[in-house]
Amino acid sequence: MRVVIAGGHGKIARHLERLLAGTGDEAVGIIRNVEQAPALRDLSAEPVVLDLESAAVDEVADVLKGADVAVFAAGAGPGSGAARKETVDLGAARLFADAAERAGVRRHIQIGSIGVDRPARPGTDEVFAAYLRAKKAAEDDLRARDLDWTILRPGRLTDEPAIGEVHLAEKVDYGEIPREDVAAVLIALFEEPRSFRRTLELVTGNTPVDEAITRL
Repeated sequence: MRVVIAGGHGKIARHLERLLAGTGDEAVGIIRNVEQAPALRDLSAEPVVLDLESAAVDEVADVLKGADVAVFAAGAGPGSGAARKETVDLGAARLFADAAERAGVRRHIQIGSIGVDRPARPGTDEVFAAYLRAKKAAEDDLRARDLDWTILRPGRLTDEPAIGEVHLAEKVDYGEIPREDVAAVLIALFEEPRSFRRTLELVTGNTPVDEAITRL
């Protein structure tokens, strides 16, 4: 299996790349900074340097050609302003989906965030409110496409070791989840048709990952 990951140097992406190397699958990570390339190679992933804020759709489609799965795990990240939430969390997500359609890659998984479909609370920081708006708009854009998409919304992400037990459903109570567990769930969803065209929320729970998938 060939998996192309937007945001290839992100924390979830690096867990995913490591797990894919362990299964003998091919991971391709799209990164903005050439200095991040050695870290991906250390994980047996192929780095591709491409700025999704400025790339043309054909450039991204060339990377996606021949892929079995496209994973959008990019984000403007902490410390970025409201404008970059629009250009990365929405704009790059839209570009990546456009490119997947052009390259003929039907399986598409996008990392979302719990809470984006709820109104921002009064007094919410404007940058965080912009992030929520951008993530929701990116979800709405993907849902309108003729792709085998899944939107995966993890709760608060942590860097704790994987627990291996999760709660995965269309709606879950807010909680947290190790990034390593998110990566394991991503792989389990790749070829799971019961997850196609669904928005799923994910937090730590009491169900092993494989069992949580079968319960969808």
